[in-house]
Amino acid sequence: MSTLSRSTIAQLAEHLENAELQAHDVKKITDDYPDMDWDDAYDIQWEIRRRKEARGNKVIGLKMGLTSYAKMKQMGVENPLYAFLVDYFNVPDAGTIKVSELIHPKVEAEIAIITNKELKGPGCTVAHVLGATESVVPAVEIIDSRYENFRFDLKSVIADNASSSRFVTGGNVKRADQVDMKTLGVVIEINGKVVTTGAGAAVLGHPAASVAMLANMLAERGEVIPAGTFIMTGGITEAVAVKAGDSVCVRYQDLGTVTMSFV
Repeated sequence: MSTLSRSTIAQLAEHLENAELQAHDVKKITDDYPDMDWDDAYDIQWEIRRRKEARGNKVIGLKMGLTSYAKMKQMGVENPLYAFLVDYFNVPDAGTIKVSELIHPKVEAEIAIITNKELKGPGCTVAHVLGATESVVPAVEIIDSRYENFRFDLKSVIADNASSSRFVTGGNVKRADQVDMKTLGVVIEINGKVVTTGAGAAVLGHPAASVAMLANMLAERGEVIPAGTFIMTGGITEAVAVKAGDSVCVRYQDLGTVTMSFV
């Protein structure tokens, strides 16, 4: 049951989307709306999505965030969160990202999948997801919270489309049966120096569990994951801050490398 009025939701969606499009930070919205609930937060996110689609942007994928058990425990939540990806977020492998278009970007390594069957909850499981996975793709997400100093609570971050800003895919693409997503290792290098490493199991024990949870969360709004959906399953590593002049190379076991430079 939402607590915010439709007009407040529309106004907050415009406020947060303007912060993204104009690259300026704002206070977390729960400061002014402490009583807003989870439904309100997702209503604002879906309204931002509607605004983008009305402007001609295409939604080209979905993503999960807060997918590590340690992180969920730290934040006192039971579920990760989801958000959407639009066309202009997508940067080609070895591409350039303009820091002037962002506020305080950070990179994190992820495993993405592309589905070939519809997934719907409730009751979606890892087995369903593996059976519907066409390919496994290495992906780097550039997150960029619109909130001052990356200070926010979960409701604020859901409303802000989970800090989505850019992502890069590349390397090799493999079929699901060619890759063990659970043990797959990744290494992030910035300017030739290793800054962090991780393995797929950091994502809810298995990245497919993240996708199953996404299907089950979407079911609460009567939505499904259509066949052919690109899904970023959540950070394998912590997010690392980047600045103009940085070149980032992420190495994935069995999946090649993904690179980008920040200018």
